[in-house]
Amino acid sequence: MNTTSVSLLERLRQPVDTEATWMRFVQLYTPLLYYWARHLGLATPDAADLVQEVFTVLVQKLPTWAYDPAKSFRGWLRIVLINKWRETKRRRTVEANAANLVQAAEVAEPDHALAFDEADYRRHLVGRALELMRVEFQPATWQACWQCVVLDRAPASVAAELGITVNAVYLAKSRVLRRLHQELRGLLD
Repeated sequence: MNTTSVSLLERLRQPVDTEATWMRFVQLYTPLLYYWARHLGLATPDAADLVQEVFTVLVQKLPTWAYDPAKSFRGWLRIVLINKWRETKRRRTVEANAANLVQAAEVAEPDHALAFDEADYRRHLVGRALELMRVEFQPATWQACWQCVVLDRAPASVAAELGITVNAVYLAKSRVLRRLHQELRGLLD
């Protein structure tokens, strides 16, 4: 990723290079939206359908949506998903019981719909960002950071294994973590 997530959101508003920008956005957010949809209790095909419907809304809304650093993009995205889920649930209820309009009005908002686990969200988003970022780094740079941070190995042993200096391990770790911080800026609020 060559841009921060905030700039990715801003680029979605621009008419230039929108296909590449949307592809990047879809790569980053499809797994998260799918994860949220599955946690609403949806079966795999229904979760995939909901994610598609959310992207349809996002294609319409994001070009005019203005990023506000004081507000959470993730929170807004979650609300879009939940509202689309509720709308779909209401529509299916009405279609199944057209004669019973009262039942359609009683579609409840379950408490678990808003109880997304923060740790799971963070773990997913960081993991997905790392997956997308990996191609930006040389294999030795990536491995040096991964082994120190994720596998909690000592920089000296990582340096010896990779045939690089201990300083190179620290630099690799710093570069990858700085890039991860840039990528996630504004998304983990």
